[in-house]
Amino acid sequence: MIERRKTKQVKVGNLLIGGGAPVSVQSMLNVEAHDIAGNVRQAKALEAAGCQIIRAAVPDLAAVPTIAALKEALTVPVVADIHFNHKIALACVDAGVDKIRINPGNIGADENVKAVASACKAHGIPIRIGVNSGSVEKEILKKYGAPTPAAMAESAMYHVRLLEKYDFDDIVISIKSSNVGNMIEAYKLVAAQCSYPLHLGVTESGTQRMGIIKSAVGIGALLTQGIGDTIRVSLTADPVKEVDAGFDILASIGLLPDRPTLVSCPTCGRTKIDLIGLANAVEERLRHVRKPITVAVMGCVVNGPGEAKEADIGIAGGDGCGLLFQKGEILRKVDEADLLDALMDEIERL
Repeated sequence: MIERRKTKQVKVGNLLIGGGAPVSVQSMLNVEAHDIAGNVRQAKALEAAGCQIIRAAVPDLAAVPTIAALKEALTVPVVADIHFNHKIALACVDAGVDKIRINPGNIGADENVKAVASACKAHGIPIRIGVNSGSVEKEILKKYGAPTPAAMAESAMYHVRLLEKYDFDDIVISIKSSNVGNMIEAYKLVAAQCSYPLHLGVTESGTQRMGIIKSAVGIGALLTQGIGDTIRVSLTADPVKEVDAGFDILASIGLLPDRPTLVSCPTCGRTKIDLIGLANAVEERLRHVRKPITVAVMGCVVNGPGEAKEADIGIAGGDGCGLLFQKGEILRKVDEADLLDALMDEIERL
């Protein structure tokens, strides 16, 4: 059982972050910011995929109507991603946004920071401070010589102090890097210095294949230590793939108690059925199952009921057929063509 870091709880629209709330999965829209219809269409696809928080870039005031349209179309919280211009943040607050992502030190004079903090506080809107290896202030970079974990952590805490200066503490922090080791260490440093909830992610992690691997290592390493309250798997891919990967990471370490766990053997020369195709088909069908069960897909009787006897339900391949078993006990023999449906029927009965 993972003992999670104790944090302040932040309310983002209808969702809670931190303070013992379940770890939530986020993604970001990649449709051109002024294309309202395109952003709404993609956001609805993300919502249908289970995305719990959706972020949109707002590069200028002309893009603010996209935020208003997203709020109208969605039931999940909407986050405005803003850089440099505090007036955009204020306009997004007026448009009903649920959270602002901004670096207070990058929006000019102290009165700008105060104006954003005051507006967000008046409307109950939290602010996510988003530091990454490319955004560390010049003075801090000069001190450390590079965007080291310590430099990123110091940058994050600098922005925190700016908001606290104006009595604002509805804060979420992210400290992302494309270097997995640096990302892990930076989050650990910040986790030790404050009790604000943390948004985890490996920035610029790459394509779907390598991005998922790097994100699973970085995000997973921190989550297993109890660090992290909301996550985004950043991929150069369809944002829906980010959502799928995020839930897969949470499920793999037991942070989604209502999701099934699939175990399957790697196959060998004893396998006489299409185990790879069967395992992939089972995995796909399990995406819609909400039961805390372990499902085994094994290649032969050697690695079947015996090795997977702890599974709640499973199948073991034979020669054109398979065995259906439960907790190591054989239920019956099934033709290969009927194995998938037979397994899913048994899962339905559990």
